Amino acid sequence: MFSVRAHGGVLSIILTVACVIAAFGVAPRAAATPAVVAPASPIGHAGRWITDATGRVVLVTGVNMVNKLTPYTPAAAGFNDADAAFLADNGFSAVRVGVLWEAVEPQAGVFDDNYLASIAATVTVLGSHGIVSLLDFHQDMYNETFQGEGEPAWAIDDNGLPPKPQLGFPGNYFSQPALQTAYDNFWNNATVNGKGLQDWYAAAVEHVAGYFNGNRLVLGYDLFNEPFPGSKYSVCFAPGGCPAQDAELTAFFSKVNTAVRQANSGALLFGEPWLPFDVGTPSAIGSTGDANAGLSFHDYCPFDSVAAQLNIACPPFNTATFDNAEKVSARTGDALLLTEFGASTDAGVLSSVVAAANTARVGWMMWAFCNCGDPTTSGSAEGLVNDPAAAPTGNNVNATMLKALAVPHPELVSGTPQTYRYDTSSSVFTLAYSTAHANGSGNFDAGAETTIAVPAVQYPSGYQVSVTGGKVVSTGPVLVVASCSDNSTVNVTIRPGSGTSGSC
Repeated sequence: MFSVRAHGGVLSIILTVACVIAAFGVAPRAAATPAVVAPASPIGHAGRWITDATGRVVLVTGVNMVNKLTPYTPAAAGFNDADAAFLADNGFSAVRVGVLWEAVEPQAGVFDDNYLASIAATVTVLGSHGIVSLLDFHQDMYNETFQGEGEPAWAIDDNGLPPKPQLGFPGNYFSQPALQTAYDNFWNNATVNGKGLQDWYAAAVEHVAGYFNGNRLVLGYDLFNEPFPGSKYSVCFAPGGCPAQDAELTAFFSKVNTAVRQANSGALLFGEPWLPFDVGTPSAIGSTGDANAGLSFHDYCPFDSVAAQLNIACPPFNTATFDNAEKVSARTGDALLLTEFGASTDAGVLSSVVAAANTARVGWMMWAFCNCGDPTTSGSAEGLVNDPAAAPTGNNVNATMLKALAVPHPELVSGTPQTYRYDTSSSVFTLAYSTAHANGSGNFDAGAETTIAVPAVQYPSGYQVSVTGGKVVSTGPVLVVASCSDNSTVNVTIRPGSGTSGSC
């Protein structure tokens, strides 16, 4: 993004397909008390809710793992099985894994499946711990030519302008005519190497989606990270947004979705609004007409560091961003997922967005798991883990960030969430959900189970749980609650202590 925030972001061992399927069964880990329960595949949606194959609402929490340096793989940055286990043990159930077009297609029409094999290895290792992956087609400032990354050099059409001035991230967005022209030509589908830039891009995404077709560990695809509107950017920062440009963006995502469906018929496909959406600007982005579409959106306060110094929070930005996302979904029927926020070690910033996401009942992924030498960042202080190649313990983990992020939350809800909240001052978590299917097709049967992550970092001495309208099935890193009736509301309260109460 373009505020005082950073921007961040596989493994050498590739497990067999049999291991993948086994890892994604009822118990995602071999341990008797799993820390994360994986959703049943295939994953779809019911309007704004992401759902699994059983109809349960899926509310992921997680991180971004994007390596913006060649060879652009999480493995090359050091991400490994220990990191995946650390995430699962702290209740994180999803990772936004960076996939860069310049690595997928280093030469026009030539795909590098060795690169995709490394990405697949990361997806497999995450899946072995019950964690699903959102494959993120990541870019910032288009390409290294403009001090960015993401799109291949052969796909640059900047009308021959010199990439000056070089003010780095995010300054080049607003000051460099060459970069703005490269975006303009991309959105105009200018011809490069005999084909439109958007057509090249759509074919690359289709190839990736085909490579991962049927992979049960993939949550979906984030089709273009933080699209920037080029030379018309100022229009999109207007209070009412930029409806004309939103129509162009909708047409682009429709093109990409159509291409993907040639190779992958069922995956969730997430479009993103223009970058100004991140700070509270509304979007008129429309429906692509795809039955399995979603909206990936980001939430960044543009004044984090100033606000922290003045002891001022940024709830207005949080509220506006979530409200605007809800309005898009109400218009399009798309699923909602917050895929970036944070880029800060400030626990207050992180907690405020987590609380806002809980109020909005939206799953989230924080930026970022590590800084990993991120070239498009305003600083190095953004990683939950300092060095993914080292063990995620001790001083290698930002304990303050972990405490702000690893909070109790519903994972899989057999019904429709009504409210859920974690009070950081009292360590009390509350959840209320109805047993009604999110798609309106009736109610879950009595006894249908809901899982709630209860990270030990919040309850080092254990927790007490009380339930009305349901009963406790099991406790541990994952609390399992079953409903008493097929037509009821279930209320769950967790607090420090021990013991359970509530029965049918």
